[in-house]
Amino acid sequence: MEDRLKSLMHDLGNAINDSLSDSDRIAEAIGEIKQAGFDVFLVLEATIGFNKREEEGSADEAEETHISAGKIRFTSQDQRFLKALKIAVEEEK
Repeated sequence: MEDRLKSLMHDLGNAINDSLSDSDRIAEAIGEIKQAGFDVFLVLEATIGFNKREEEGSADEAEETHISAGKIRFTSQDQRFLKALKIAVEEEK
């Protein structure tokens, strides 16, 4: 991947993170959860696809980039719930 594209993708990730951090609605919802006596761990992942435009109008296959904002800790209850939904959780090494 080109350095310029990497930089642009990094900027996009920062812009998404900043917009979520500045959201009064999200802050209010997290505050209510904390007031109820719970710790909050929020991890969002964005999948961004892009195609390089060609002069002749042909396009390469879309490349995907994953942006992760941190780690999440699962309790045994979380793991049972995800397993019931048939969602596999990748174990940390």
